[in-house]
Parts: sequence; C-alpha cells; structure tokens
Amino acid sequence: MRHHDSCPHPGTVFLVGAGPGDPDLLTLRAARLLMKARLVVHDGLVDPAVLAMVPRGARFISVAKSRARHTMPQDAINALLVREALAGHDVVRLKGGDPFIFGRGGEEAEACRAAGVPVEVVPGVSAALGASAAAQIPLTHRENASIVSFVAGQCKGLSDQNWAGLAGVGRTLVIYMGVATAAAIAEKLMADGLAPTMPVAVIENASRPQMRVVRGALAGLSDMVARERIKSPALIVIGEVTARGDSMELQAVVEAAR
Repeated sequence: MRHHDSCPHPGTVFLVGAGPGDPDLLTLRAARLLMKARLVVHDGLVDPAVLAMVPRGARFISVAKSRARHTMPQDAINALLVREALAGHDVVRLKGGDPFIFGRGGEEAEACRAAGVPVEVVPGVSAALGASAAAQIPLTHRENASIVSFVAGQCKGLSDQNWAGLAGVGRTLVIYMGVATAAAIAEKLMADGLAPTMPVAVIENASRPQMRVVRGALAGLSDMVARERIKSPALIVIGEVTARGDSMELQAVVEAAR
C-alpha cells in the first residue's frame, strides 16, 4: 500500500503505559518521552497530572472511550497514528496502565508495522498491579493464592465465556472494566460454583488521592457497587487475598460499614 502524502522519514509511534494514575509510577522512559512530546494521543482515563508533564504548545488528541460512547473507533485510532507518523511526526500514544493488557496496544502496533511505521512499546505499571499495591492487597500469597488471572468484565458474549477455575481457593481473579456488569459477573461466578461468601474488593481511582477500597462478599458485589456509587476507573479483585491489606485501611473500611 502506497502513501502518497508520506514523509521520506516517518516518525515513531511510542505506545506508552501511563500506569494506574499517579505520575510517580511512570517509568523513566515514559516520563522522558512525555517531557519532550510534541503530539500526544491519549485515552480518557489518563490522569491530568500525567498530561501536565507534556510541554506547553504540544498537540493533544483525546480518543477517550466509554461504555456508551466512543470518541473514535479503534480502526480510526490506528489510522490516525499511522497518518501522523507518515507525516513525519513522532507520536506518544498514551494509555492507562500497560499498553498490552486490555489496552489494544497489540492492534495499534500491528497497524503501525503494516504501514512501515516504527513503533516502540513502553510498558507501564498495569492497573491490576498498581491497584493491588496501592491497596496493599497481595495478588499472590503463600497462604492464599499461587495463581492470578486477569479478565475483561466488559466485552461481547460475557455470559458465554468459560471462567471455570479462574477463581476459588488458592486463586485470585482480577476483573478489569467490570463495574457496569458487576451483577452479571457475580451471578456467572456463583453459577460456576464459587462460594457466595468469597471475599471481594473493589478498588476505585487506584494510586490517586481520591482512591477508595470497598470490600465485601461476592453475593453482595452488585449491591456494594451501587450503594457506594463506584465509578471507573475501578478494578474488582476476587479471592481470599482481599481480606489482607493495611490494618489501618481495613479498620477504616469496617468503621465505614457500621
């Protein structure tokens, strides 16, 4: 495929992980790229403090997505990255968490390579790792879990997917984008045999000043999300490890529940 408007020396697309929110959790490579960026294509959930690291005068293009509305379809995002790079611009494609964990970074990298555009992936602290660390919930623990699984709770055919064995004794299940489908997730897991009393935690705005950790049992997950008005970005962690964590934070949760 020929691109008649392409530059003899295309720019590079940098797929950069912005981490869970706190700018201090960026990698050095990510921070250095942001501080000299001239064009940033960013997701909607990237914290404003991260975007503030970009020099004044740079171009920002938001490709924010939500459950009800997409600013730009994924194919159009791919085309945008390729078009800007072929015009000679280096592009920082800034994604929440890590680009290759539910971030569609693989699709964007493939589109760039197919068009002859250089691409570099800069990993970030994933939402699961950042949220669990901020809440001091160990995803693995010698007494509770030796297996961790990551799943997307907002996708087509959720009820038809086979999650058998992903959660239970000795396992931790981390669910991305699951707030809106919390009721279906709980019903699905209990139908697959998971105990209604299995401990769960919902971590909202991980690593940010307004972070909240709400805990309960699997059977009450949907009611808990509704009662506490949990909103994205939020992560659901299911497993015995969620009963662990900072003692002061746990006490605050107990007192809030009274």
